[in-house]
Amino acid sequence: PHPPTTQPPGCMIDMAEMVKKEVKIPVMAVGRLGYPELAEQVLQEDKADFVILGRALLADPDWPKKVKAGKTDDIRPCLGCHVCLQRITSRRYLSCAVNPQVGMEREMVITPAEEKKNVLVVGGGPGGMEAARVAALRGHKVTLWEKGQALGGSLLPASVPDFKNDYRMLLDYLSRQIKKLGVNVELSRQATPEAVQAVSPDVVFVATGAESIVSAVPGGEKPHVITAVDLLMGRREAKDNVVVLGGGLIGAETALYLAREGKKVTLVERLEGIAQDMYAPNRMHLLKLLEDEKVDILTRTTALEIRDDGVLVTDSSGQRSMIPAETVVLALGMKAVDELSEALSDRVPEVYVVGDCAGPRRVKDAIWEGFRVARLV
Repeated sequence: PHPPTTQPPGCMIDMAEMVKKEVKIPVMAVGRLGYPELAEQVLQEDKADFVILGRALLADPDWPKKVKAGKTDDIRPCLGCHVCLQRITSRRYLSCAVNPQVGMEREMVITPAEEKKNVLVVGGGPGGMEAARVAALRGHKVTLWEKGQALGGSLLPASVPDFKNDYRMLLDYLSRQIKKLGVNVELSRQATPEAVQAVSPDVVFVATGAESIVSAVPGGEKPHVITAVDLLMGRREAKDNVVVLGGGLIGAETALYLAREGKKVTLVERLEGIAQDMYAPNRMHLLKLLEDEKVDILTRTTALEIRDDGVLVTDSSGQRSMIPAETVVLALGMKAVDELSEALSDRVPEVYVVGDCAGPRRVKDAIWEGFRVARLV
């Protein structure tokens, strides 16, 4: 009843259409219809009389107004991530991963800054872009430095699989908003303590993200070993027979991505189950997709060594075996990258750390931290 990210947009339209052919009362369509062109198409093709939006209106309560005004590029997209539902089931107030104001609209109002400041954001991931957006909305002069050639940070690899297109929409939304608000974006700009001090900012947001853990398994330096991030970013390629080490969210989604690319995939996880860091409805559908693609999943299995022809593993009983592999993909977690905040503490009046460089987590944490701190500077 609550389609996750991995379900396609409009995944229940066919059911509404079938019902409409059989009844004479109005039929309302539901299910990931927060895409204006799709919602309009449902009505134009007479597949339903109304479209219903739920989570899309948490992500952006002004969705109808923006559609009516032809400002669809300004709609903040729902990710289908279920932070909203997860918060309800854990007995917390309803809110949204991409819209921290939900449930706290009065407390989290964005007001003009009493003192306009020179703000520097280091890092163009979701936390950095959200901090830049909110700071600019409040009237600060904002500059964003990104060491890479494109904005996005963790959203870049996360949005590559076709079943994660909503994350690409979020990346595009944030990029458009900071551009419209006049944020000065400088790409391929490496931040050092000296370079930051030279521009004399009043406030610095350190949002330098995280990087893949690569040294956890012996043999990880071999040429046929790549990280999930490098794979998704197109910096490295996988051959036909692949072992993915690490069955968390990143590993499980990467395994599905590879399987849909026609690869033979084995997913190795030392815990009792895979994707256990996902919310239940999203996890259930991902497991179904992995089953459909015939991904071989080995749980309670530990990688001992990566060899030239595969991976040596041991199961929970201590039995060792070799898994043949032409490519080994590491999805063993991420580690924070912050080489700035401490160095800047005595050089800049205000320094704040947001996003994965404060500890690798989810998009929601980066967005919320960027929003909450920028709302107060």
